[in-house]
Amino acid sequence: MRAMLRPDLPSCDDEEGAAVPAGLPMVVDAHVHVFPRGLFSAVWQWFDQNAWRIRYRLSTARVFDFLLARGVGHVIALQYAHKPGMAAKLNRYMVKQCRRFPGRVTGLATVYPGEPGAERILQSAFDAGLAGLKLHAHVQCFDMNCTAMGPLYEVCRSNRKPVVMHVGREPKSTAYRCDPYRLCRADKLERVLSEFPGLKVCVPHLGFDELSAYRELIERYDTLWLDTTMVLTDYFPLGQPVDLSAYRLDRIMYGSDFPNIPYAWDRELKRLRQTSLGDDDLNRVLNGSAGAFFNLRAPVACRQDPAPAS
Repeated sequence: MRAMLRPDLPSCDDEEGAAVPAGLPMVVDAHVHVFPRGLFSAVWQWFDQNAWRIRYRLSTARVFDFLLARGVGHVIALQYAHKPGMAAKLNRYMVKQCRRFPGRVTGLATVYPGEPGAERILQSAFDAGLAGLKLHAHVQCFDMNCTAMGPLYEVCRSNRKPVVMHVGREPKSTAYRCDPYRLCRADKLERVLSEFPGLKVCVPHLGFDELSAYRELIERYDTLWLDTTMVLTDYFPLGQPVDLSAYRLDRIMYGSDFPNIPYAWDRELKRLRQTSLGDDDLNRVLNGSAGAFFNLRAPVACRQDPAPAS
């Protein structure tokens, strides 16, 4: 069930909708990437060379406008620093962008684990209003159990801010500077949850490829959430489709990975609409779980009519 990234992965021309599919409750997209223009261009180039061609090559402002105009009720904006010395600037950028969309966009901070002053950088970002920490072990090449991580977890815990941490092993790529299969395992994440009680953690992509292990972890730990990003779209080879009804759904939240995707923006929402989940379960996945994790003040349980899509 490995999903090794490679340069010839397909880009899809599936039809996109003009709005959130009819009949769904209010949608919180818990996994949206934003970067300054230069970094976005570098991301696009990396994906061109090592994975798929990104379908939506948009600036940060256009990313937010695109999703909100199509009926997404709230956006969680993520970023990550791929080298030391850039996190503070990225955090200031995120604060500025989020202020343009009050009540509609929640931004997370980043740090580069192990860089000098990482705890101070993170605390400053929280003081400026950012709502959590985003880390990506594949890109930043950190071990979640290393000494440098403890102080970052403590800053998050003391500020009651959550951590979104890509520590699932997939998708792997030879283009990364490290081997995710050496850094990332469900048992390593369990050690974090055990040693830092009260720290809220979300692992994206349902913990792919250790889907069963992470499904069991959310049963045991009330501080662990998973997001669905890309795993429900039939893009990666999973062996068999994910049955969300087998999960603890108050710990599952929807995420799109927009705009860095090779298919239509609403592909995963359409898949969710086609599941057998009832209204209460769809509410949990599409807004309630994210509301609890990110401490959103008033996640709405019904979808609002979108503005006309541009």
